[in-house]
Amino acid sequence: ALRLIVEREREIQAFVPTEYWSIAADLRAKLPPDFIAKLHKIDDKTIKTGEFNKPIKSSEVHIKTAHDARQIVDEVKSQEFVVSKVTRKERKRNPSPPFITSKLQQEAAKQFGFSASKTMKIAQRLYEGIELGEEGPVGLITYMRTDSTRVSDEALKEAREFISQNYGENYLPSKPNTYKTKITAQDAHEAIRPTSVNRIPESVKNFLSEEELKLYTLIWKRFIASQMSSAVFDQTTIEIKAGRFMFRAVGSVQKFDGFLKVYQETKDEDAPEEEEKPLPEVKEGEKLELKDIIPEQHFTEPPPRYTEASLVKTLEEKGIGRPSTYATIISTIQERDYVEKRDGRFYPTPLGVAVNDLLIASFDEIFNETYTAKLESELDKIEEGKLDWREALQRFYQKFSVDLEKAKEQVKKKKEVSIPTNEKCEKCGSAMVIKFGRFGQFLACSNYPECKNTRELSKTSDSDSAENTDVPPCEVCGKKMVLRKGRYGMFYGCIDYPKCQNTRKVTEARISTPIDETCPKCNSKLVIRWGRYGEFISCADYPKCNYIKKETTGVKCPECKNGEILIKKSKRGRIFYSCSNYPECKALFWDKPVDMPCPACGAPNLFEKKTKKEGLNLVCEKCGYKETAEVSNS
Repeated sequence: ALRLIVEREREIQAFVPTEYWSIAADLRAKLPPDFIAKLHKIDDKTIKTGEFNKPIKSSEVHIKTAHDARQIVDEVKSQEFVVSKVTRKERKRNPSPPFITSKLQQEAAKQFGFSASKTMKIAQRLYEGIELGEEGPVGLITYMRTDSTRVSDEALKEAREFISQNYGENYLPSKPNTYKTKITAQDAHEAIRPTSVNRIPESVKNFLSEEELKLYTLIWKRFIASQMSSAVFDQTTIEIKAGRFMFRAVGSVQKFDGFLKVYQETKDEDAPEEEEKPLPEVKEGEKLELKDIIPEQHFTEPPPRYTEASLVKTLEEKGIGRPSTYATIISTIQERDYVEKRDGRFYPTPLGVAVNDLLIASFDEIFNETYTAKLESELDKIEEGKLDWREALQRFYQKFSVDLEKAKEQVKKKKEVSIPTNEKCEKCGSAMVIKFGRFGQFLACSNYPECKNTRELSKTSDSDSAENTDVPPCEVCGKKMVLRKGRYGMFYGCIDYPKCQNTRKVTEARISTPIDETCPKCNSKLVIRWGRYGEFISCADYPKCNYIKKETTGVKCPECKNGEILIKKSKRGRIFYSCSNYPECKALFWDKPVDMPCPACGAPNLFEKKTKKEGLNLVCEKCGYKETAEVSNS
């Protein structure tokens, strides 16, 4: 698990985004509704919208720049749009199987934000028994550590009777739904299900805590849905020719809700979006009216950091761990400070990176994910009597004993390794470095042994972080500084840790500074404050007066013509530009607009765009015109 998190972090740090453009047509047929079709092919070559790390095939086209997109848009506008093909088919969506441990942990994490260990603790209480008034203690669910989707005949019969009585025969398949269990599953226990489907969540809610009710309802709904009929959709695909361009629209309309009446699984964050929208009735050869053509810029994104749900899913897919160990694995790497959880995602700590690299260097085979899965398989064979345990142990130890001696030498060397930081020693002024001791990482003076100053470098957790409205941003990277709790008290640390390891004493926080301006609302003094997104100017009489001076570009809004473009920051600290008339005017730009018309097409504004390769340029977003520019201070 640690290796997965460290390698994902390195993937993210090494990721270089690729720009690409998509083009959509807003179309009108003889019959409503209007609809959107996306450019799918040019000269029979498919538009590429992902996997740019792979070479572009001869059958693909990459729309790279605004200039490329504008040329296509200009050509498309002069074309006649004609329906070339209409495909209609019925599509079924089948219910998911009842929960196994890993799937329950994933779904509880996605729906409720529960950690794997929290889910298992709540499930344990539901399994062991809840006091239900006169009924006494009742176990509400079956055993919660299982990798089997098997369900007893009695439970299937009860579920089918419940569905028939409460939802009708249309929702009941002709025979019970059965689901495949993985070959590697131990199959010692049934799937996780309610002990009685007649104990509906509403009937037991007064005896359960809020969290217990959430999890019980989830298990109950998933089990009932697993024995219901499939949902049915009418799917239509329309292909439209416009000269050498082919546009495509996909629409889907629900015909029968089936199991969706009870339960719908939360989508994974990397799951493709489904086109569930109605399309008009059209015929092949029908001409369509082009209402608008819409180019849109995109950038590829790095793989997301693991969440509880995605980490459990990956462990399961790679055959690492068992239903009884997923929660323990995730808890252990957090308790040992190998990873930290921020905003629900896992980041490796410097200690975790060091431990990972040391173990891989010394035990490369053991810490290979395929080896872990192979060992799990061997343990199953030993249990089944197909493999002698002595033979397996001897084969393992022959290589392990050699690797162990190698690791001991590596550990001795690692103790001398240090990671540079931007901290200065408060005793001698030398740089502080991160070192590793028996209790984890700590800050130490690089001038050791002349200076023996050390300081705690604590991990950050969701509960340890706090925001302070008067704290300046990180002087190293410009990102937010957050209040953290260490062994020796509170300190400020960069939110971008471990990439930026800057820290600051609490006493170094800046205070509000008066300026020679008065508040237009109440005539009090204005002061410079420090907030979550950096420096800003506001009224000294806050909270009685909540005036905040808006930072402006001095450029008139090109969309509403009477607003002014303001400089703002997103929640992630990224600067963007929007109209002062928001929400009436929703103009928003990620690049800074300049009060200069485009000399090529006459557009009212050029935009500043900076790249490492070309530096700062003034660019027209409409025609792609570009010229070099003076460096801006904003």
